[in-house]
Amino acid sequence: MALALAVLSSLCFGIALVTGRVGLRTLDARSGAAISIPAATILFVVAAPFALDLNGFSLAAALVFALVGLFFPAIVTLLTFRSNEQLGPTVTGAVSGTAPLFAILAAGLLLGERIPAQAMVAALAIVAGVGIISWNRGGVRSHITGLALLWPLSGAVLRGLAQAGVKLGLLLWPSAFAASLIGYVVSSATVLGVSRLARGKRPTLTQRHLAWFALTGILNGSAMLLMYSALSMAPVSLVAPIVATYPLVTALVSAVVLPHEALTLRTLAGAMVTVAGVIYLVASGTGAHP
Repeated sequence: MALALAVLSSLCFGIALVTGRVGLRTLDARSGAAISIPAATILFVVAAPFALDLNGFSLAAALVFALVGLFFPAIVTLLTFRSNEQLGPTVTGAVSGTAPLFAILAAGLLLGERIPAQAMVAALAIVAGVGIISWNRGGVRSHITGLALLWPLSGAVLRGLAQAGVKLGLLLWPSAFAASLIGYVVSSATVLGVSRLARGKRPTLTQRHLAWFALTGILNGSAMLLMYSALSMAPVSLVAPIVATYPLVTALVSAVVLPHEALTLRTLAGAMVTVAGVIYLVASGTGAHP
């Protein structure tokens, strides 16, 4: 079940990148984030009376979920947008793909999870596959500095820490819905605050903007709920690498629905490496050791 949930999470994250890309054609990223994250939050709040079980409530867990929500998805999203501005999507995608390595290391250090060698090998294969899919020499901007690489690297570190942090909270209060609800409420407050403090002329929002970014937010919110549900059942070393395969989904969906995108030998090669890493991870039975 955890494996299926992680795969579904990856699908939602991957499709959300495509819908977000369409929305960003006519609206800046910061404004888009101020629509997408609150849109998912509204749905979580509406569903709370029916889906939130307070029987196992833990104040410590709620505080952990809130702390994670402060930087994921809010700060991670803003870091990714900043990285795209400084480095372009090629380097951003390749560096961001290292998140499962940080997630596995954080789980070992913070949670005491045993890190199987098979999990590290599979994670490295998935990172390599994602890098191959994301890489495009023509998309790399010149004059990249080491300091600029801190934007996507910081995002990858925070994304990995978020998964380990939520796992810690779920050990205290095993409610994936609570983790998602609390995290998104805090993230919404963060992105709305950043958007309000931002200088410059505010764009005029249209129904098209609201539709694309609301859809993106719903997909990302669903992906996070699925990922947290998987983390409540299985170790980070199983869930994180599988969720990290979402750029493969993005590449395949983009090739189907976006006319300017096409499958290439590079994409297919990256897909083969990524799938091989996932198959090796599952076949090794890593998930049997929570």
